[in-house]
Formats: sequence, C-alpha cells, structure tokens
Amino acid sequence: MANAMDLFRHSANKRGEGQPLAERMRPKQLSEVVGQEHLLGEDRLLGRVLARGAELPSLILWGPPGSGKTTLARLLAGRVGARFAQRSAVSAGVRDIREVVAAAEERRDQYGERTVLFLDEIHRFSKAQQDALLPHVEAGTVTLVGATTENPSFEVIAPLLSRCRVLALEPLEGGPLRALALRALSDRESGLGSFELELGEGVMDALIAGAAGDARRLLSILEVAAQVARGGGERVISLATAEEALQHRTLLYDKAGDEHYGVVSAFIKSMRGSDPDAAAYWMVRMLEAGEDPLFILRRMVIFASEDVGNADPQALAVATSALDSFRFIGLPEGALPMTQAAVYLACAPKSNTALTTYAAARRAVRERGALPVPAKLRNAVTQLQRDMGHGRAYKYPHDYEGHYVPEAYLPDEIRGARFYEPSASGFEASMKQRLRALGKLGAERDDGEH
Repeated sequence: MANAMDLFRHSANKRGEGQPLAERMRPKQLSEVVGQEHLLGEDRLLGRVLARGAELPSLILWGPPGSGKTTLARLLAGRVGARFAQRSAVSAGVRDIREVVAAAEERRDQYGERTVLFLDEIHRFSKAQQDALLPHVEAGTVTLVGATTENPSFEVIAPLLSRCRVLALEPLEGGPLRALALRALSDRESGLGSFELELGEGVMDALIAGAAGDARRLLSILEVAAQVARGGGERVISLATAEEALQHRTLLYDKAGDEHYGVVSAFIKSMRGSDPDAAAYWMVRMLEAGEDPLFILRRMVIFASEDVGNADPQALAVATSALDSFRFIGLPEGALPMTQAAVYLACAPKSNTALTTYAAARRAVRERGALPVPAKLRNAVTQLQRDMGHGRAYKYPHDYEGHYVPEAYLPDEIRGARFYEPSASGFEASMKQRLRALGKLGAERDDGEH
C-alpha cells in the first residue's frame, strides 16, 4: 500500500497537481524567460556562452524577489547538460555542501557529468561557510550559481566574488508581467486555461501594480483571484475580486537587507533636501512594510542634530517629543506625531555643524592626545591645589559687563584652534553674529587645528 501511495504522489506531482500556480508556470526553457533580455540576448554574456556551447562560469545572480533567479539557474544547468543541485543557505551548512561536492566528484569521475550547485540566498552564509566553498569552485568540482537579493559587494566575500561573474537581474515591469499573466490564463496544462476566465477592466493594471516587479507574487495574486471568481460562479475576474486578492499584499521591503537601507536612505535624503512630501512618503512606506517605528524615530532624532542642528534648535525638541509621544500612544495614532516631526525636519533650515564640529574636535583629541588642562581652569578645592596654582587667574565671566570676558580655554598647545564654523542658516546665523561680535571668529588657527 505504501508503494502504491508513493507512486500516486509521484504521478500527481508530475502533473503539477497541488502545486502553486507560480511553480506550475515556471519556464521550462530559456525562450520562455521574460524581462531579462539584457542577460540572455544573443550579444549578451549568457547568450554568447549558450550559443557557442561554452562551459558555464560560476555566477552570482543578484536581483529582487520573483525576478527569475532560481528559474534561470535551473535552465542554464539544463542547457549545458549539468546536474542541478539546489540548496538554500538558510537551512544548509558546510556538511550539506560537502555532500554535494562528494556526489559531484563521483559523477564527474564516473560519468564525466558536471554539477551546478545552486545556493539560494547565498548572503545568508557566514564568511567561514563561504570560505568552505572556495576550494571546490577553484578546482571546478562544482559550478557555483549563487542567488541573492542583497548587494554581493557587501554580502559575498571578495575571494569568492572574484571567481564568479555577477549578473544583475531587473525587477519585472509591465510588459513581462502582462505576458506572464496572459500565459497563465491561457495555459490549459499548467495554468488556469481550463477555467476559461477573463480579466475585467482595470484588473491587469491592478495585478501588475500589486506584484511590484515580482512574477511569483503576480501569479499568486492571480491564482487567489481566480479561486474567488470560480467560487462565486464568475467567468470574469472583476476589479473588486482582484482587490480582495490584493488586500494582504506586502511591500517590497526586507528589514535586514538592501531594500531596507535604500528606503531609509531615501527618507533621510528627502528630509535633508527639504522635501516634506517625499519624507512623508518614505516614512509611511517603512511603516506599512512593518518597520519598527522606534527605528524611524531614532533616525529622526539623529537627523535633528546631524542635519538641522542649531539652525533650528527646536528641531531636536520636536524629534524627541515625537519619540516620547509615540511611546505614550503607540500605533496607529502614533503615526501622527511621527509625520509631524518628519515634515518639520524636512522644512527646517539645515546645518551640519554638529557633525563637523564633533569630527574636528575628535580629530584634535586623537592627534594630540590628552593635553594637560590649563591650571587656571582647574578647581582649587584643597590647599595643595591652591598652592599648585589651580584656579589662579581664572576670570569669572559673570563678574564682567555683558557676562563675558576674553579668555583662552583650550590647552596651550592648541590655543586659537577653531572647531565650530557656524553656518548662515536659520538661528545659527545669529549665533555666528554673536561669536563675531565677541571676537571668536576670524582668529588664526594654531598648528593647523580646526
């Protein structure tokens, strides 16, 4: 009975029954791959390699989810007649790689068969695990095809990267996604063709927008929409049905990955560029994707000092108040003080003197070491300290007109150094005027310090 059941399952899997539509519609030959013509064209790298029957080089396929990395790797292995061994770096370890390599050596020695090791999410492998791949790639025991959604320059070790060709896959656009959807609707063997469904007005555009460049997501949404339509006895997938299938959509955003840093960077640059609309958009994009609001708020607090600073001292208070407000009320209402702060920071005058002043002072400390504190600036608490001259000749500013008296407060070795260069932006312009009136600006720097 067990053998009969196993045979039944095998037969069902061969027909694709029970498999998701995206898996059933996976291209079976390279001519069916859409949207990556920049790689597969006759005048492109892979096109040239495949045309002349050359050996497939080790590759790193870098692209967003659903752009066809796994499909392309599988088809390339088939085109060059190599065995395809697929592993995921999420669950595999060095032991798994050794097993694949041992099997590859045996097939090479006995049958002259090549092996393509497809390692999905290769960026999940640690440095040590990636190091373990090196000798087998160098020896040609396996042809490595790694797939990653992250920038391989940061996630793949340099020795391994130097032995692979990096191919960047593009997110699928309207034309390729439209072709995939129509193919799935018409394919009677693997797709939805037997249902004889049609798309209502605006549905295709909604599917493409919801897919966000991801072919797998497009087909998953289409499959759900088809099931909803059939369940209601409909032959036409309406826009309402498509929107129902889309209601649980997730935005393209990996909190630990490249897209995360791209969106955060866009948010910061939008505020720095004084664009409140873009700042609000990127902030909401992060929130809708499930980003921790406290992470966003911390970035705004940093920005308030780093990019606004004393051009508008109130900016730091606004950012920290938004942080406190969010901790008090949480989501969803907490998004309102967050938006208020993001708009305020974007519209505020800008100055980065907090950053440049800190950097200049830190450079002086690191280059000159722990210079002695001038005796006049030390407190004279004991008689011994008074005998040593601590506090002697110190001028107490409040004893003088305007609560100011010219005095040198830096160590003698860097007297006259200037670290703070006030900008002419916002409130800092008045600070600049005051320092100039006090004679604090325009002084010569000593020893090249600034």
